[in-house]
Amino acid sequence: MHFAYSPRVEALRQQLLAFMEQYIVPRIGTWHAEVAAGQYPVSFMEDLKALAREEGLWNLFLPSLGEDEPGTGLSNLEYAPLAEIMGRVHWASEVFNCNAPDTGNMELLHLFATPEQRQRWLEPLLNGEIRSAFAMTEPDVPSSDATNIQTLIRRDGDSYVINGRKWFITNASHPNCKLLIVMGKTDPDADTHQQQSMILVPFDTPGVELLRNIPVMNHIAPEGHGELLLRDVRVPASNLLGKEGDGFMMAQTRLGPGRIHHCMRSIGMAELALELMVERCQERKAFGRYLNQYANIGDWIAESRIEIEQARLLVLKTAWMIDEVGAKAARKEIAMIKALVPRMQTNVVDRAIQVYGAMGLTPDTPLADMWTGGRALRFADGPDQVHLRSIARMEIKASEATRGATAPYLTPPGGSRTP
Repeated sequence: MHFAYSPRVEALRQQLLAFMEQYIVPRIGTWHAEVAAGQYPVSFMEDLKALAREEGLWNLFLPSLGEDEPGTGLSNLEYAPLAEIMGRVHWASEVFNCNAPDTGNMELLHLFATPEQRQRWLEPLLNGEIRSAFAMTEPDVPSSDATNIQTLIRRDGDSYVINGRKWFITNASHPNCKLLIVMGKTDPDADTHQQQSMILVPFDTPGVELLRNIPVMNHIAPEGHGELLLRDVRVPASNLLGKEGDGFMMAQTRLGPGRIHHCMRSIGMAELALELMVERCQERKAFGRYLNQYANIGDWIAESRIEIEQARLLVLKTAWMIDEVGAKAARKEIAMIKALVPRMQTNVVDRAIQVYGAMGLTPDTPLADMWTGGRALRFADGPDQVHLRSIARMEIKASEATRGATAPYLTPPGGSRTP
Protein backbone atom coordinates (compact mmCIF):
# COMPACT_ATOMS: atom_id res chain seq x y z
CA MET A 1 0.00 0.00 0.00
CA HIS A 2 1.60 3.22 -1.19
CA PHE A 3 -0.15 6.35 0.00
CA ALA A 4 2.19 8.95 -1.51
CA TYR A 5 0.21 11.25 -3.80
CA SER A 6 0.74 10.56 -7.48
CA PRO A 7 1.83 13.51 -9.65
CA ARG A 8 -1.74 13.75 -10.95
CA VAL A 9 -3.26 13.86 -7.46
CA GLU A 10 -0.65 16.31 -6.16
CA ALA A 11 -1.38 18.63 -9.09
CA LEU A 12 -5.10 18.43 -8.33
CA ARG A 13 -4.42 19.06 -4.63
CA GLN A 14 -2.49 22.23 -5.39
CA GLN A 15 -5.12 23.39 -7.88
CA LEU A 16 -7.91 22.72 -5.39
CA LEU A 17 -6.07 24.45 -2.54
CA ALA A 18 -5.55 27.50 -4.72
CA PHE A 19 -9.23 27.52 -5.72
CA MET A 20 -10.30 27.27 -2.10
CA GLU A 21 -8.03 30.10 -0.98
CA GLN A 22 -8.90 32.37 -3.90
CA TYR A 23 -12.63 31.85 -4.31
CA ILE A 24 -14.17 30.00 -1.37
CA VAL A 25 -12.47 31.09 1.87
CA PRO A 26 -12.98 34.83 1.13
CA ARG A 27 -16.72 34.16 0.74
CA ILE A 28 -17.28 32.37 4.06
CA GLY A 29 -18.65 35.51 5.70
CA THR A 30 -20.87 36.30 2.72
CA TRP A 31 -22.24 32.75 2.74
CA HIS A 32 -23.27 33.06 6.38
CA ALA A 33 -24.75 36.53 5.85
CA GLU A 34 -26.87 35.48 2.86
CA VAL A 35 -28.12 32.30 4.54
CA ALA A 36 -28.99 34.26 7.70
CA ALA A 37 -30.97 36.65 5.49
CA GLY A 38 -32.91 33.73 4.01
CA GLN A 39 -31.15 33.55 0.66
CA TYR A 40 -30.39 29.96 -0.31
CA PRO A 41 -28.81 28.88 -2.55
CA VAL A 42 -26.39 31.73 -2.10
CA SER A 43 -25.98 34.25 -4.89
CA PHE A 44 -22.49 33.20 -5.94
CA MET A 45 -22.88 29.39 -5.93
CA GLU A 46 -23.67 28.93 -9.63
CA ASP A 47 -20.78 31.19 -10.66
CA LEU A 48 -18.35 29.19 -8.53
CA LYS A 49 -19.69 25.91 -9.90
CA ALA A 50 -19.19 27.13 -13.46
CA LEU A 51 -15.64 28.21 -12.65
CA ALA A 52 -14.82 24.89 -10.95
CA ARG A 53 -16.11 22.95 -13.94
CA GLU A 54 -14.13 25.16 -16.32
CA GLU A 55 -10.97 24.44 -14.31
CA GLY A 56 -11.55 20.67 -14.37
CA LEU A 57 -12.43 20.43 -10.65
CA TRP A 58 -15.75 18.72 -11.25
CA ASN A 59 -17.25 15.33 -10.32
CA LEU A 60 -13.95 14.24 -8.84
CA PHE A 61 -15.46 11.42 -6.79
CA LEU A 62 -16.79 8.89 -9.33
CA PRO A 63 -14.27 6.18 -10.35
CA SER A 64 -16.49 4.74 -13.10
CA LEU A 65 -17.14 8.07 -14.81
CA GLY A 66 -17.50 7.57 -18.57
CA GLU A 67 -15.43 9.44 -21.14
CA ASP A 68 -18.57 11.16 -22.40
CA GLU A 69 -19.59 12.27 -18.89
CA PRO A 70 -18.44 15.52 -17.25
CA GLY A 71 -15.79 15.24 -14.59
CA THR A 72 -12.54 13.61 -13.55
CA GLY A 73 -12.65 9.88 -12.92
CA LEU A 74 -10.57 9.38 -9.79
CA SER A 75 -10.24 6.26 -7.68
CA ASN A 76 -11.37 6.38 -4.05
CA LEU A 77 -7.73 6.60 -2.95
CA GLU A 78 -7.04 9.46 -5.37
CA TYR A 79 -10.18 11.36 -4.37
CA ALA A 80 -9.67 11.03 -0.60
CA PRO A 81 -7.10 13.85 -0.14
CA LEU A 82 -9.24 16.15 -2.28
CA ALA A 83 -12.28 15.48 -0.09
CA GLU A 84 -10.12 16.40 2.91
CA ILE A 85 -9.39 19.81 1.40
CA MET A 86 -13.06 20.43 0.61
CA GLY A 87 -13.98 19.52 4.18
CA ARG A 88 -12.28 22.64 5.54
CA VAL A 89 -15.35 24.67 4.50
CA HIS A 90 -18.58 22.75 4.99
CA TRP A 91 -20.34 24.10 1.89
CA ALA A 92 -17.35 23.82 -0.45
CA SER A 93 -18.14 20.36 -1.80
CA GLU A 94 -21.20 21.64 -3.67
CA VAL A 95 -18.99 23.99 -5.68
CA PHE A 96 -17.26 20.95 -7.20
CA ASN A 97 -20.45 18.84 -7.49
CA CYS A 98 -18.99 16.54 -4.85
CA ASN A 99 -21.52 17.08 -2.06
CA ALA A 100 -23.44 14.45 -0.16
CA PRO A 101 -25.97 12.98 -0.65
CA ASP A 102 -25.78 13.72 -4.38
CA THR A 103 -22.48 11.86 -4.71
CA GLY A 104 -23.95 8.64 -3.35
CA ASN A 105 -27.09 9.05 -5.42
CA MET A 106 -25.05 9.58 -8.58
CA GLU A 107 -23.10 6.42 -7.78
CA LEU A 108 -26.35 4.47 -7.41
CA LEU A 109 -27.74 5.80 -10.68
CA HIS A 110 -24.44 5.20 -12.44
CA LEU A 111 -24.45 1.56 -11.35
CA PHE A 112 -28.12 0.58 -11.49
CA ALA A 113 -30.20 3.07 -13.50
CA THR A 114 -31.88 2.21 -16.79
CA PRO A 115 -30.98 4.34 -19.84
CA GLU A 116 -34.18 6.33 -19.36
CA GLN A 117 -33.46 6.89 -15.66
CA ARG A 118 -29.90 7.98 -16.46
CA GLN A 119 -31.12 10.51 -18.99
CA ARG A 120 -33.79 11.97 -16.72
CA TRP A 121 -31.89 12.04 -13.41
CA LEU A 122 -28.20 11.15 -13.68
CA GLU A 123 -27.31 13.57 -16.45
CA PRO A 124 -28.70 16.69 -14.69
CA LEU A 125 -27.06 15.56 -11.43
CA LEU A 126 -23.70 15.12 -13.14
CA ASN A 127 -24.13 18.58 -14.63
CA GLY A 128 -24.98 20.10 -11.25
CA GLU A 129 -28.35 21.31 -12.50
CA ILE A 130 -30.43 19.66 -9.76
CA ARG A 131 -30.00 18.30 -6.24
CA SER A 132 -31.30 15.02 -4.79
CA ALA A 133 -31.96 13.27 -1.47
CA PHE A 134 -31.68 9.70 -0.18
CA ALA A 135 -34.78 8.84 1.84
CA MET A 136 -33.86 5.90 4.04
CA THR A 137 -33.96 6.65 7.79
CA GLU A 138 -37.21 6.66 9.75
CA PRO A 139 -38.28 8.04 13.15
CA ASP A 140 -39.99 4.97 14.59
CA VAL A 141 -37.31 2.30 14.12
CA PRO A 142 -33.49 2.06 14.31
CA SER A 143 -33.36 2.40 10.55
CA SER A 144 -29.61 2.67 10.06
CA ASP A 145 -30.17 -1.09 9.81
CA ALA A 146 -32.23 -1.16 6.62
CA THR A 147 -33.92 -4.42 7.61
CA ASN A 148 -35.97 -2.42 10.16
CA ILE A 149 -37.45 0.00 7.64
CA GLN A 150 -41.26 0.19 7.69
CA THR A 151 -42.03 2.24 4.58
CA LEU A 152 -44.05 0.12 2.16
CA ILE A 153 -43.64 0.14 -1.62
CA ARG A 154 -46.65 -1.74 -3.00
CA ARG A 155 -47.09 -2.76 -6.64
CA ASP A 156 -50.42 -1.66 -8.11
CA GLY A 157 -50.73 -2.44 -11.79
CA ASP A 158 -48.26 -0.33 -13.74
CA SER A 159 -47.41 1.74 -10.64
CA TYR A 160 -45.92 1.52 -7.19
CA VAL A 161 -47.67 3.16 -4.24
CA ILE A 162 -45.47 4.33 -1.36
CA ASN A 163 -46.50 4.98 2.24
CA GLY A 164 -44.14 5.87 5.08
CA ARG A 165 -42.41 8.56 7.09
CA LYS A 166 -38.74 9.50 6.68
CA TRP A 167 -36.54 11.87 8.64
CA PHE A 168 -33.05 13.36 8.69
CA ILE A 169 -33.22 13.42 4.91
CA THR A 170 -30.36 15.68 3.84
CA ASN A 171 -31.06 18.10 0.97
CA ALA A 172 -34.83 17.84 1.41
CA SER A 173 -35.11 21.63 1.97
CA HIS A 174 -32.80 22.55 -0.91
CA PRO A 175 -34.83 24.52 -3.48
CA ASN A 176 -33.15 22.55 -6.27
CA CYS A 177 -33.89 19.12 -4.79
CA LYS A 178 -35.90 17.39 -7.51
CA LEU A 179 -35.38 13.68 -6.78
CA LEU A 180 -35.87 11.36 -3.82
CA ILE A 181 -34.36 7.88 -3.87
CA VAL A 182 -36.72 6.15 -1.45
CA MET A 183 -35.80 2.98 0.42
CA GLY A 184 -38.72 0.79 1.45
CA LYS A 185 -40.06 -2.73 1.56
CA THR A 186 -41.63 -4.32 -1.50
CA ASP A 187 -41.96 -7.77 0.13
CA PRO A 188 -41.99 -7.84 3.95
CA ASP A 189 -42.23 -11.66 3.85
CA ALA A 190 -39.08 -12.27 1.80
CA ASP A 191 -35.70 -13.20 3.26
CA THR A 192 -34.42 -10.47 5.58
CA HIS A 193 -32.05 -8.87 3.07
CA GLN A 194 -34.34 -9.26 0.03
CA GLN A 195 -37.32 -7.34 1.40
CA GLN A 196 -36.08 -3.86 0.51
CA SER A 197 -36.12 -1.97 -2.78
CA MET A 198 -35.28 1.53 -3.97
CA ILE A 199 -37.52 3.68 -6.10
CA LEU A 200 -37.10 7.07 -7.78
CA VAL A 201 -39.67 9.64 -6.65
CA PRO A 202 -39.80 13.12 -8.18
CA PHE A 203 -40.04 15.54 -5.27
CA ASP A 204 -43.15 17.20 -6.69
CA THR A 205 -45.12 13.91 -6.80
CA PRO A 206 -48.53 14.25 -5.08
CA GLY A 207 -48.41 12.80 -1.58
CA VAL A 208 -44.81 13.87 -0.85
CA GLU A 209 -44.94 16.33 2.05
CA LEU A 210 -41.97 18.07 3.67
CA LEU A 211 -43.04 18.41 7.29
CA ARG A 212 -40.03 20.26 8.73
CA ASN A 213 -36.33 20.94 8.56
CA ILE A 214 -35.08 19.27 11.73
CA PRO A 215 -32.58 21.32 13.76
CA VAL A 216 -29.44 19.37 14.67
CA MET A 217 -28.11 20.37 18.11
CA ASN A 218 -30.20 23.55 17.62
CA HIS A 219 -28.39 24.23 14.34
CA ILE A 220 -30.52 24.54 11.20
CA ALA A 221 -28.87 23.56 7.92
CA PRO A 222 -30.28 25.51 4.96
CA GLU A 223 -30.22 22.42 2.70
CA GLY A 224 -32.23 20.65 5.37
CA HIS A 225 -32.30 17.43 7.35
CA GLY A 226 -35.95 17.01 6.64
CA GLU A 227 -38.85 14.98 7.91
CA LEU A 228 -40.97 13.71 5.03
CA LEU A 229 -44.40 12.13 4.93
CA LEU A 230 -45.11 9.85 1.97
CA ARG A 231 -48.86 9.29 1.75
CA ASP A 232 -50.17 7.20 -1.15
CA VAL A 233 -47.35 8.42 -3.38
CA ARG A 234 -47.85 6.85 -6.80
CA VAL A 235 -45.04 6.57 -9.35
CA PRO A 236 -44.67 4.47 -12.52
CA ALA A 237 -43.27 0.96 -12.10
CA SER A 238 -40.43 2.03 -14.40
CA ASN A 239 -39.16 4.23 -11.53
CA LEU A 240 -37.91 1.16 -9.64
CA LEU A 241 -34.13 1.40 -9.31
CA GLY A 242 -32.55 -1.98 -10.02
CA LYS A 243 -34.75 -4.98 -9.21
CA GLU A 244 -37.20 -5.71 -6.43
CA GLY A 245 -35.30 -7.01 -3.40
CA ASP A 246 -31.98 -5.37 -4.36
CA GLY A 247 -32.39 -2.38 -2.05
CA PHE A 248 -30.24 -3.66 0.81
CA MET A 249 -27.41 -4.64 -1.55
CA MET A 250 -27.54 -1.28 -3.31
CA ALA A 251 -27.52 0.59 0.01
CA GLN A 252 -24.35 -1.23 1.07
CA THR A 253 -22.77 -0.44 -2.30
CA ARG A 254 -23.62 3.25 -1.84
CA LEU A 255 -22.34 3.52 1.74
CA GLY A 256 -18.78 2.26 1.22
CA PRO A 257 -17.36 5.13 -0.88
CA GLY A 258 -19.68 7.60 0.86
CA ARG A 259 -18.06 6.86 4.20
CA ILE A 260 -14.64 7.55 2.68
CA HIS A 261 -15.94 10.95 1.56
CA HIS A 262 -17.48 11.75 4.96
CA CYS A 263 -14.38 10.68 6.86
CA MET A 264 -11.92 12.60 4.71
CA ARG A 265 -14.01 15.77 4.95
CA SER A 266 -14.07 15.17 8.70
CA ILE A 267 -10.27 14.94 8.73
CA GLY A 268 -10.13 18.25 6.83
CA MET A 269 -12.20 19.88 9.59
CA ALA A 270 -9.93 18.39 12.26
CA GLU A 271 -6.87 19.75 10.46
CA LEU A 272 -8.37 23.23 10.37
CA ALA A 273 -9.30 22.96 14.07
CA LEU A 274 -5.73 22.04 14.93
CA GLU A 275 -4.37 24.96 12.90
CA LEU A 276 -6.74 27.33 14.68
CA MET A 277 -5.72 25.90 18.06
CA VAL A 278 -2.00 26.24 17.35
CA GLU A 279 -2.36 29.86 16.28
CA ARG A 280 -4.64 30.82 19.14
CA CYS A 281 -2.46 29.34 21.87
CA GLN A 282 0.47 31.48 20.69
CA GLU A 283 -1.62 34.66 20.85
CA ARG A 284 -3.66 34.22 24.03
CA LYS A 285 -2.26 34.71 27.53
CA ALA A 286 -3.50 33.36 30.85
CA PHE A 287 -1.82 34.07 34.19
CA GLY A 288 0.97 35.95 32.46
CA ARG A 289 2.01 33.20 30.04
CA TYR A 290 1.05 32.29 26.51
CA LEU A 291 -1.15 29.21 26.43
CA ASN A 292 1.37 27.23 24.38
CA GLN A 293 3.76 27.51 27.33
CA TYR A 294 1.49 25.29 29.43
CA ALA A 295 2.20 21.56 29.26
CA ASN A 296 -1.42 20.49 28.89
CA ILE A 297 -1.88 22.66 25.80
CA GLY A 298 1.26 21.15 24.27
CA ASP A 299 -0.14 17.71 25.02
CA TRP A 300 -3.42 18.61 23.29
CA ILE A 301 -1.56 19.73 20.17
CA ALA A 302 0.56 16.59 20.06
CA GLU A 303 -2.37 14.26 20.76
CA SER A 304 -4.43 15.95 18.06
CA ARG A 305 -1.67 15.54 15.49
CA ILE A 306 -1.24 11.86 16.37
CA GLU A 307 -4.98 11.18 16.20
CA ILE A 308 -5.40 12.95 12.85
CA GLU A 309 -2.50 11.05 11.28
CA GLN A 310 -3.77 7.71 12.58
CA ALA A 311 -7.25 8.40 11.26
CA ARG A 312 -6.01 9.54 7.85
CA LEU A 313 -3.87 6.43 7.36
CA LEU A 314 -6.75 4.11 8.23
CA VAL A 315 -9.09 5.96 5.85
CA LEU A 316 -6.52 5.84 3.04
CA LYS A 317 -6.04 2.11 3.64
CA THR A 318 -9.80 1.64 3.45
CA ALA A 319 -10.04 3.66 0.23
CA TRP A 320 -7.23 1.55 -1.24
CA MET A 321 -9.04 -1.64 -0.25
CA ILE A 322 -12.32 -0.51 -1.85
CA ASP A 323 -10.42 0.21 -5.06
CA GLU A 324 -8.54 -3.09 -4.97
CA VAL A 325 -11.00 -5.65 -3.57
CA GLY A 326 -14.35 -3.86 -3.33
CA ALA A 327 -16.50 -2.48 -0.53
CA LYS A 328 -17.73 -5.90 0.60
CA ALA A 329 -14.22 -7.17 1.32
CA ALA A 330 -13.40 -3.87 3.05
CA ARG A 331 -16.50 -3.84 5.25
CA LYS A 332 -14.55 -4.14 8.51
CA GLU A 333 -12.28 -1.25 7.59
CA ILE A 334 -15.30 0.82 6.49
CA ALA A 335 -16.92 0.19 9.87
CA MET A 336 -13.70 1.09 11.69
CA ILE A 337 -13.25 4.46 10.02
CA LYS A 338 -16.90 5.34 10.56
CA ALA A 339 -16.58 4.64 14.29
CA LEU A 340 -13.17 6.27 14.64
CA VAL A 341 -13.11 9.47 12.60
CA PRO A 342 -16.13 11.41 13.97
CA ARG A 343 -14.86 10.81 17.52
CA MET A 344 -11.44 12.05 16.50
CA GLN A 345 -12.99 15.16 14.95
CA THR A 346 -15.00 16.07 18.03
CA ASN A 347 -11.99 15.44 20.30
CA VAL A 348 -9.73 17.75 18.30
CA VAL A 349 -12.40 20.43 17.86
CA ASP A 350 -13.27 20.29 21.56
CA ARG A 351 -9.64 21.00 22.47
CA ALA A 352 -9.58 23.93 20.06
CA ILE A 353 -12.76 25.31 21.63
CA GLN A 354 -11.11 25.15 25.07
CA VAL A 355 -8.08 27.07 23.77
CA TYR A 356 -10.30 29.75 22.22
CA GLY A 357 -12.35 30.09 25.38
CA ALA A 358 -15.90 31.39 25.11
CA MET A 359 -15.18 32.68 21.61
CA GLY A 360 -15.01 29.05 20.50
CA LEU A 361 -18.72 28.68 21.27
CA THR A 362 -19.73 31.57 19.02
CA PRO A 363 -20.18 31.95 15.26
CA ASP A 364 -16.96 34.02 15.24
CA THR A 365 -15.06 30.78 14.57
CA PRO A 366 -16.11 27.65 12.63
CA LEU A 367 -15.43 25.47 15.68
CA ALA A 368 -18.97 25.21 17.05
CA ASP A 369 -20.33 24.17 13.66
CA MET A 370 -17.50 21.67 13.21
CA TRP A 371 -18.15 20.14 16.63
CA THR A 372 -21.86 19.86 15.87
CA GLY A 373 -21.12 18.26 12.52
CA GLY A 374 -18.74 15.75 14.05
CA ARG A 375 -21.20 14.82 16.78
CA ALA A 376 -23.99 14.35 14.26
CA LEU A 377 -21.71 12.22 12.08
CA ARG A 378 -21.62 9.65 14.88
CA PHE A 379 -25.23 8.89 13.88
CA ALA A 380 -25.12 9.50 10.13
CA ASP A 381 -24.71 6.28 8.12
CA GLY A 382 -25.25 4.29 11.32
CA PRO A 383 -24.43 4.99 14.98
CA ASP A 384 -21.13 4.01 16.57
CA GLN A 385 -22.64 1.02 18.32
CA VAL A 386 -23.75 -0.58 15.04
CA HIS A 387 -20.26 -0.34 13.61
CA LEU A 388 -18.54 -1.48 16.81
CA ARG A 389 -20.85 -4.49 16.98
CA SER A 390 -20.06 -5.36 13.36
CA ILE A 391 -16.31 -5.08 13.96
CA ALA A 392 -16.51 -7.28 17.06
CA ARG A 393 -18.55 -9.93 15.25
CA MET A 394 -16.07 -10.04 12.37
CA GLU A 395 -13.14 -10.34 14.79
CA ILE A 396 -14.83 -13.19 16.68
CA LYS A 397 -15.74 -15.00 13.48
CA ALA A 398 -12.20 -14.68 12.15
CA SER A 399 -10.87 -16.23 15.35
CA GLU A 400 -12.89 -19.44 14.98
CA ALA A 401 -10.37 -21.08 12.66
CA THR A 402 -7.50 -20.55 15.10
CA ARG A 403 -9.26 -21.01 18.41
CA GLY A 404 -6.79 -22.32 20.99
CA ALA A 405 -3.77 -20.93 19.15
CA THR A 406 -2.97 -18.65 22.10
CA ALA A 407 -2.60 -21.58 24.53
CA PRO A 408 1.22 -21.77 24.17
CA TYR A 409 1.44 -18.21 25.49
CA LEU A 410 -0.16 -19.23 28.81
CA THR A 411 1.84 -20.54 31.77
CA PRO A 412 -0.58 -22.09 34.26
CA PRO A 413 0.78 -22.74 37.78
CA GLY A 414 2.55 -26.12 38.06
CA GLY A 415 2.40 -26.69 34.35
CA SER A 416 5.19 -26.96 31.85
CA ARG A 417 5.22 -25.79 28.29
CA THR A 418 8.54 -27.41 27.43
CA PRO A 419 8.04 -29.80 24.46
